[in-house]
Amino acid sequence: MGREEKHDREGRTATKTRSQVKRPAMFKVFLLNDDYTTMEFVVEVLQKFFQKSVEEATRIMLHVHYKGTGVCGIYPREIAETKVSQVIDYSRKHEYPLQCTMEEA
Repeated sequence: MGREEKHDREGRTATKTRSQVKRPAMFKVFLLNDDYTTMEFVVEVLQKFFQKSVEEATRIMLHVHYKGTGVCGIYPREIAETKVSQVIDYSRKHEYPLQCTMEEA
């Protein structure tokens, strides 16, 4: 932390301490494989909520399909929570059981 000194009218020195801004904790957002959600729908979700290109979304979708889970992105807690909620709500609206979770990176 740096110190900044200022003098008042009587010549006394006041010391002001600058605090360091701490970076927020980051969280990985995952999609989980299931036997019912179509590959096309997973690609759509990755494009819609994670701004992935068709190629990147397809790569992640195949990773989820073959490995059981895949990282969609890494975000601060509030953004990760919002994305998880949006994906689950969108999936249910379209009658798919797609699961989305998060964990600290």
